[in-house]
Amino acid sequence: MLTTLRIKNLALVADLTLELQPGYNVITGETGAGKSILIGALNLLLGERADRTLIRSGEESCSVEAAFDVSQLRAPLRPFLDENGLEPCEDGQLVVKRVFTAAGSNRQFVNGSPTTLNILSALGEWLVDIHGPHDHQSLLHPARQLDILDAFGNLGGLRAAFAELVGCRATVEAEKAALIVDEKTYAQQLDLLRFQVREVSDAKLQPDEEARVEQDYRRASNAAKLIEFGQTALALLGEADDAVLTRVGEIGRMLRELQRLDPAAAPLVAGQEQVVTALRELQGELAHYLERIELDPARLKELEERLNLIQSLRRKYGATLSDVITFGEEAKKRLHSLEQRDAELSRFNAELQKLDAELWRIGRQLSAQRRQIIPKLSKAVMKELSALGFRQCRFDVALESIQPGDLFSNPQSAVRSPQSSGLDTIEFQFAPNPGEPARPLRAIASSGEMARVMLALKTVLAAEDEIPVLVFDEVDANVGGETAHAVGEKMRQIADRHQVLCITHLAPVAAQATAHFVVSKELKAGRTISDFALLDRLGRVTELTRMLGGQSDAARKHAESLLK
Repeated sequence: MLTTLRIKNLALVADLTLELQPGYNVITGETGAGKSILIGALNLLLGERADRTLIRSGEESCSVEAAFDVSQLRAPLRPFLDENGLEPCEDGQLVVKRVFTAAGSNRQFVNGSPTTLNILSALGEWLVDIHGPHDHQSLLHPARQLDILDAFGNLGGLRAAFAELVGCRATVEAEKAALIVDEKTYAQQLDLLRFQVREVSDAKLQPDEEARVEQDYRRASNAAKLIEFGQTALALLGEADDAVLTRVGEIGRMLRELQRLDPAAAPLVAGQEQVVTALRELQGELAHYLERIELDPARLKELEERLNLIQSLRRKYGATLSDVITFGEEAKKRLHSLEQRDAELSRFNAELQKLDAELWRIGRQLSAQRRQIIPKLSKAVMKELSALGFRQCRFDVALESIQPGDLFSNPQSAVRSPQSSGLDTIEFQFAPNPGEPARPLRAIASSGEMARVMLALKTVLAAEDEIPVLVFDEVDANVGGETAHAVGEKMRQIADRHQVLCITHLAPVAAQATAHFVVSKELKAGRTISDFALLDRLGRVTELTRMLGGQSDAARKHAESLLK
């Protein structure tokens, strides 16, 4: 649910923090007070284009920030955030922010991490659905309508099985396509793969040998200097006239004389003896080290050639020797497939034939169940529409399926192949008045009709729809009387499973809300600002009385009765 919405410098709002409530939230106010600012702010958070003319006059920037409680969200939010380099949610809270300036800069953030408008839009599809004269209406998309139909009929299992088969088929088709080339290209691929396999195989690489070869090469290339430095150090230790061991021996004789005169000097003698021992060990290790160093030009050339080979293979086939070895193994497999092309093609064709038969079987089963569900969905939606004022309307679902001959036909043709959702495409259709032909839902011109159809659909599908926040604008257009009461009842019914935000001008719709906000305009320091306030019960009676046409005793009693 949407817990907090902060709007700064948007249209008539200077700085507003709105704490939304669970359940059914209603927003009312005089025409022009600024109720639509709420819709505009949400649209910005959902990735809509920023209209810089909406920045409050005299200000340089505008910002909108929202906090969503996503602890119950069923969408795969956590991996989505990880994949896009965004910070995870803390305590089940997702924070989305949008900032744009009069100069043209546009920034957006998710949990404090900078992101793109496409990411905001993708998140918006999971979080908020806005219904009314606005574009963010997921139920108008045929793909979303198919999702809803399948959810209504509990067809998730069949659909998942079909999608898995489509994925398997795409993999096999790609492997087959890699084998289908002309003879010249085929011969070129064979030659290239044979060369690559031979080059990697002949190198007899070890994953960790590069560091060792580099170390041996450095030692061999510097052998002369190493011998020179080592022999000089060895001479200074024990062979020169003033060698270290000779001088340390003289020091030892002096210390023993010191000890003879003063026994307390014994530790000094012991220390000198330790120094002599350490120096003789160093002398032996250095001599052994020099014995291992050879001035061998042939060995140096061999190491240089090996190092050049390793670096050459890395440039061609991978960043590391492990990558090069893996490339060689994969090239060997591809070479084997190409050399056995005819047998492999036969195997792929047999596998595709088997997959196509299974796809057609499950796809037809899925289509048949959808056809059985459509009348039930249509009947349920028309029942809700009747209560909303469409007494003799017609709601239907047009379904079109791929024909048997079109299933994965010639790839060069324009025939549609099945998607992971099945063999069908559907379109919700609606005729508000008897005698009129049903038209696609997206073709409905009246925003009031659109909003009420959406409301009926949402009522029927409330249990299946996973979008947590539903926003309704102008659901009360051209309705009144009993229909207004029905609209309010539907809102409250939907709010049992979703958070509902509704902008309305009708008191019967507003009275059934669990939280009532009023929008007002006032003049402060010579500037007009819009403000939102959460009403207590007394404030609600006063606002409902205004909505009923005045502050008369009769209107007030009517408002109180509506709240009861």
